[in-house]
Parts: sequence; C-alpha cells; structure tokens
Amino acid sequence: MSDLPLSSTELAQRMRAMTPARIALGRTGVSLPTHDLLDFQRAHAQARDAVHTQLNGTALAADLSAITNMPVLRLHSAAMDRATYLRRPDLGRKLDEGSRSALSSGPWELALIVADGLSAIAVERHVPLLLQRLLPRLEGWRLAPLAIVEQGRVAIGDEIGSALGVQLSVVLIGERPGLSSPDSLGAYITWGPHPGRTDAERNCISNIRTEGLSYAEAVEQLVFYLTEARRLRLTGIALKEGCYRLNKG
Repeated sequence: MSDLPLSSTELAQRMRAMTPARIALGRTGVSLPTHDLLDFQRAHAQARDAVHTQLNGTALAADLSAITNMPVLRLHSAAMDRATYLRRPDLGRKLDEGSRSALSSGPWELALIVADGLSAIAVERHVPLLLQRLLPRLEGWRLAPLAIVEQGRVAIGDEIGSALGVQLSVVLIGERPGLSSPDSLGAYITWGPHPGRTDAERNCISNIRTEGLSYAEAVEQLVFYLTEARRLRLTGIALKEGCYRLNKG
C-alpha cells in the first residue's frame, strides 16, 4: 500500500473517474484543498441560481411552437412570483383563475405539459431537444395543445389533464438541483390525471440531461410507459420500472 494520501492514489483517481460525487478529496490542514473548496462553492452557486432563475416562457413557447408545430398554451400556477412559489409549494400545484378558465376538454388522449419546477435551466436546455425526438414516436396519439406552466410543480399536471379531458399526462419539469446536476429534467407520467392523484400513481423518469440519462433512452422509456399505461389503464407502482427492464431485455 502506498504511503501517499488516498486522494493522490490511483484507486482514488479511478473512483473519481466513475462518479461526479465528491470523494477522496484530501485535505489541507483541517480543511479541504483550495481547488476542491472553490469547486464546491461554484456548484452550490449554480444550484441556487437554477432554483431562483425565472423561466423565459415567451422564448420557450416560440421555440416549442416552431419545433413541434403544435398550438401552445401559456399557463400560470396560483404562485404569482418565484418567491411565493418557493415558500408555498401548494400554490404551485394548482392553476390561477385565468389559466383555469383558458382550458376546455377536447377529443385528446395525451397532454404534454412543460413546467419550470425547481430548475428553469433544465427545461430551457432539454425540453426542445427531447420533444424533437419524442413527437415522431407519438404518431397516432391524439395530442392536446402543448402546455407551458410557469411556477408549476408536478401535481399541476393533474388539474391541466383533467380540464383537457385526456387519458394520460406527461409533465416535463425541472428537478431539484444537486451539486453535480443543476439542470436535471424529470418526466412524470399519470394515467387519468385529476386533482388528488398521488405520487404513487405516477411513473417518473429522472436525470434527463447530457451527463445523465440520454434523450434517446428517455424517449424509449417514455414510449414504453405511455404504451403500457394505455394498455393497462394505470400508472404508478403497479407499472414499475422493472417491467421496462424486462421488456428491454
């Protein structure tokens, strides 16, 4: 065994190459080395920025309209600003009155809903590229107008899906930033969306980003869950990820 500190050994280097987690950082006296301390502070600042950054809904709506050739609905939660949204998660789960009155039921099966969540950066970076790959795989589905929700949380998709009268909803939302992933996108699939649905009644695909789950793999998982949800008429713990793994294998 080498007498060098763990952070300088070949084993530590190999471990760090396998994960973005901060492991075997070493020390200088009783503190971290300056480089590692500054890197931690940078990552923390990026995570805070992601949480507080406001979604550019106008630009995103224009981009998605051009990419998808779908009508786009601009909606807003009952949380009227970012500060309120962060303090009152309950308000992020329901629409404001103007948005509620703008929705009506139609002959649709599936609603695609984009919400800023806790990382508008994730939405702006990944949703356009993900939808470019997903929409060609949804040929034959009756799609509701694409909805963009500002200051929204996952459960707001239940109210939207119910108002649109769809069988299924997919909420694409910015996930809570981590110290190695300020731009992680999640996708939540719900059969029969309506207010009062629980997280146990949804399927989640998380960590969609360049350094995480690829767009191609995310699309494969989404198409599987949507197809199976329509066949079985359910989502959630009864439609588990293991089913997807078995089907893929």
